[in-house]
Amino acid sequence: MVRSWKPVGVLVALAVAIGVAACGSDDDGGGEGGDNVELSFLVANSEQAVKPAEALVAAFEQKNPNINIDLETGPQGSELDNLIKTRLATGEMNDVFVYLAGSLFQALKPESQLQPVTEEPWVENLDEAYVPTVSAGDQVYGAPFGSAFGGGILYNKKVYEKLGLEIPTTWDEFMANNAKVEAAGIDPVIQSYGETWTSQLFVLADYHNVAAEVPDWDQKYTANQVKYSQEPAIEGFRHLEEVKKAGYLNKNFASVKFPPALSMLANGKGAHYPALTIIVPNLETSDPDKIDDVGFFAQPAMEAENTGMTLWLPLAAYIPKSTEGAKLEAAKKFLAFIASPEGCEVTSKAYAPTGPYMLKGCELPADVPAAVKDLQPYVDEGNVTPALEFLSPVKGPALEQITVEVGSGLRSAEDGAKLYDEDVKKQAQQLGLEGW
Repeated sequence: MVRSWKPVGVLVALAVAIGVAACGSDDDGGGEGGDNVELSFLVANSEQAVKPAEALVAAFEQKNPNINIDLETGPQGSELDNLIKTRLATGEMNDVFVYLAGSLFQALKPESQLQPVTEEPWVENLDEAYVPTVSAGDQVYGAPFGSAFGGGILYNKKVYEKLGLEIPTTWDEFMANNAKVEAAGIDPVIQSYGETWTSQLFVLADYHNVAAEVPDWDQKYTANQVKYSQEPAIEGFRHLEEVKKAGYLNKNFASVKFPPALSMLANGKGAHYPALTIIVPNLETSDPDKIDDVGFFAQPAMEAENTGMTLWLPLAAYIPKSTEGAKLEAAKKFLAFIASPEGCEVTSKAYAPTGPYMLKGCELPADVPAAVKDLQPYVDEGNVTPALEFLSPVKGPALEQITVEVGSGLRSAEDGAKLYDEDVKKQAQQLGLEGW
């Protein structure tokens, strides 16, 4: 059953989310031969969350006829944050809910408000890059919900074949490829500042390369001991500046949005597009016959040994402390299904994966786009780092405006990085972080 959540009373001001009402029974059971158990399940109302949730609920209920799951959907964003925090604080949280992993998960005070699942057998199959983002202390609390996606460089494979180019492993090699692309009369780098969030990728997708050089950079950043205006983090801002100064951008970079920019790439009008692989499925509508002409590689570091992929991790399913007794056992059984190869298969059929699953034994379907397949070797080799937002709560709201200015030649890389340092300072102080 799917219901849309509507805020009532005091939650009108606080709530924005995807709710699942708890229609409960305290009877024991939860499987063949037991009494019925009803669970409530909360997810956001994005297509990426709702379609897999509906499919997982249907498949799970078919296997477990004595467990009924009531799925309710609602708004997203900060209102969802407020709703979840309010329900957790009042003990009125849904029996299972889907939320972010990483630094925002830590803000839920998991050790006092969530049920640990550390002893569940499926936890051993979690990818090692994912475990810290759903853990607090020595306990694990979440099961991956959906697939990850990569940040880096989408590229046109046919352009590379035509020009005899190889995948670059250093920034200098990347710029050398750009020079050859320009000589062939093709735009070397596509940017789409018509949607300002896309301007951030040269900075955000460079985080693996920063962490490879300074492994505890995220901790030092959270403690205000390192800055973006310093090496090595400033390189992302310099990349924005460099490709603009070289004249490598598409002429309409200031106004074009990501769907037509992605289509330009697929049709060989440009060779590279710094982006997230979560946008690749857009080609199934705009250019289905070109979707496998688009590949992916990690944003090159200054030194080849530091090059690897920055990974945006999937959401996670959690169980609150208020879920107890038969409901708790049924909820754990549902999480085990979500975190199983069968659960991954159900999820893949409901919503096409945009990257690898963070579970051993979960394989991508054979028909996923080429760019999505290109992520898997990085994961298999352990050559990935979660994006900084999963490791640190510090991210200033003005980054996308600053990266547009730097990428448009209106502000230098050094000035942009310093401005961003001031932007994050305000946010860190609002969070009450030590050292700011």
